[in-house]
Amino acid sequence: RGGWRDMNVPESDGQLLHDLVVKGGYTRALEIGTSTGRSGIWIALALSKTGGRLTTIDIDEGRHREAVQNFKEAGVSTFIDARLADAHDLVPKLDGPFDFVFIDADKDWYTNYAKAVIPKLAVGGCIAAHNVYPARGRRGGGMTGDYYEYVSGLPFLETTVTPGGVAISYKRREK
Repeated sequence: RGGWRDMNVPESDGQLLHDLVVKGGYTRALEIGTSTGRSGIWIALALSKTGGRLTTIDIDEGRHREAVQNFKEAGVSTFIDARLADAHDLVPKLDGPFDFVFIDADKDWYTNYAKAVIPKLAVGGCIAAHNVYPARGRRGGGMTGDYYEYVSGLPFLETTVTPGGVAISYKRREK
């Protein structure tokens, strides 16, 4: 608590991710933007309860190496496939399906990630995106405002945003 900062989610958001996975019974998770692993640990702890597995992607070799070590120390590495890759290239190539996706990478690419993963998201699945502020320009949220406009405009997604800026979208059957 308090000491681990390197572009990681705060404890409250980690707990939220954990609870979303457990409540949804999700087993096929994707994380875009590993950083040094805090959010991945929360997601993997939840997946250890649901029998699932997390694929997590980061482009930075140093952060990736530190995350892999943190996953081992937390005892969750068996639930995680940590990939060192450019998510711009890898995400569109992933097979899916996924039932839980967490986006916390380059903010100006959120909409592109959504477009790549939504077709691979199972009905009933969830996409959570970090640092989303519907009003453009808040705390650097300009591009995440575009993301919010995109996902909230899709009729088969039900999207809300927490006061802390986590956008949560659930996929319904398309009509």
